[in-house]
Amino acid sequence: MRITTKGRYALRAMTNLAASFQGKPRPIKLIAAEENISPEFLEQIFFKLKKAGIIGSVRGPGGGFMLEKEPEDITVKDIFVAVDEGLDLTPCTACTETDGVDPCERMDRCLVYSVWQEASDHIINYFASITLRSILDKNHDKVQRLLAGNEISA
Repeated sequence: MRITTKGRYALRAMTNLAASFQGKPRPIKLIAAEENISPEFLEQIFFKLKKAGIIGSVRGPGGGFMLEKEPEDITVKDIFVAVDEGLDLTPCTACTETDGVDPCERMDRCLVYSVWQEASDHIINYFASITLRSILDKNHDKVQRLLAGNEISA
């Protein structure tokens, strides 16, 4: 498993959005500048996050993006899943019979499948246990610098 640039940027942008939310939409260009992310790439990421119902948008002057849920209700896993970030360690842990993809042909005799599956479950559960609120709480000083207008990055 490797978290791609898309996943890292999505998490950075979402923590920025959560940290700086003051009841009004936040322009994507501002978030992109503060996080040093291409605005065009961030638009693609935000499109997926909006489609997943994690963020919403307001058009026009004074428009931008905002959280659709409270920071304590948005997990890192939610963000990664929304932007199609794969969290599985191996191809065999990424597919199941229920998703229409045939599991590994060796699964019935593979001695290490359970190792990969358990490790994958731990990673997924770990990311499901981290909320935007917990990230903000752990980084209180950095949040204060962001709110004061000083650039920070996750």
